[in-house]
Amino acid sequence: MELLFVVLGGAILGAAARYALPHRSEHGSVLIPTVGALAAAVVWVGLTWLGWKWDGGWIWVASLVTAGLVAAAVDIVVGRTRVHADTEMLQRLTKRGATA
Repeated sequence: MELLFVVLGGAILGAAARYALPHRSEHGSVLIPTVGALAAAVVWVGLTWLGWKWDGGWIWVASLVTAGLVAAAVDIVVGRTRVHADTEMLQRLTKRGATA
């Protein structure tokens, strides 16, 4: 049950990162919340395998902070990469014309 809550928390942090950071129009609306949920789940499961207790506070802090940081980093990287790729494509198409 705790895994469900931590995944939901990661998704909420991912949604917050999506709307708090620029370039939200450069990727889908579900990508960053999904990344946050996935990061929270992976960290949670990894830490439980390492023996961290699910009722301790540090596993929650580590999972949710990591989820927020990963979601923010992915949002920034995907946004910058997409803007750069779109700019290059626009320049390439305007040099050759619309037939390319």
